[in-house]
Amino acid sequence: MKTALISHADCLTHVTPEGHPERAARLDHVLHALETLDLDRVTAPLAAEDDILRIHPAAYLADLRRNLPADGFFRIDADTWMSPGSLVAAFRGAGATVRAVDMVLGGEAANAFCAIRPPGHHAERATAMGFCLFGNAALAAKHALDHHGLNRVAVLDFDVHHGNGTQDLLWDEPRALFVSSHQMPLWPGSGREDETGAHDNVLNLPLAPGTGGAEMRAAWSERAFPRLREFAPDLVVISAGFDAHQDDPLAQLAWSTGDFRWITAEICALARDLCAGRIVSTLEGGYDLTALGAAARAHVEELTKAAT
Repeated sequence: MKTALISHADCLTHVTPEGHPERAARLDHVLHALETLDLDRVTAPLAAEDDILRIHPAAYLADLRRNLPADGFFRIDADTWMSPGSLVAAFRGAGATVRAVDMVLGGEAANAFCAIRPPGHHAERATAMGFCLFGNAALAAKHALDHHGLNRVAVLDFDVHHGNGTQDLLWDEPRALFVSSHQMPLWPGSGREDETGAHDNVLNLPLAPGTGGAEMRAAWSERAFPRLREFAPDLVVISAGFDAHQDDPLAQLAWSTGDFRWITAEICALARDLCAGRIVSTLEGGYDLTALGAAARAHVEELTKAAT
């Protein structure tokens, strides 16, 4: 089995205002960086409405539909916008994560990477924010738990910003472990170590501005990975944000492309021991186009190594 690459051209139709960091060129650069890899390329389906309702209330979805512009833009908040293609793009992104879970758990793929946008890990239960509309990583976890009947799913988030949305959506889910490393202080301001979930199912690893690869590797090796082993998940979901890269313009961590390769390889090794290598990864942040392409390729290369 190969690594599945799940994407759709509709994800490019989510248009943001000129100068916005979360732009269609991000996905173009990721897909171009992955062109020469031997992957099982899969067209992302549209998520079913029931998929979205696993994590978001019907009133929230109705609000998004009501505010979707026929042309131009609708501003949800200072950072988060919708254009006419945004909801189709978001449904494709959510559908990609559902399809990825189905493929990995059904034995159709060894692991999967969802190359999608808009990203998802800031979308709370009833609040779109931080460029995000639907909580894609949390949806993948809930689909695996509720539809496939898994006992435990871990969501690992190494985006530079705290995954407040994923934390909110999984806060009261005892079958899920959420682990996030992120710069602090930094928007959105959540992710303190004392935020531990309703069932001690959240582990936050705040990193000071300027933190490089050595400190990151120590934090994950000494705290996150032992917790993951203790939890013993049946599936690992990765919120793969690449904005902790030293060249990223939106934050001040100092990871190299090699650090993203390292953390992916370590997660793959643990997943091999704990859950037969079953991993679903979904694209989150990363706003320097060159760094994003290089780090995403390193990430997916490690997934392909683990698939062989």
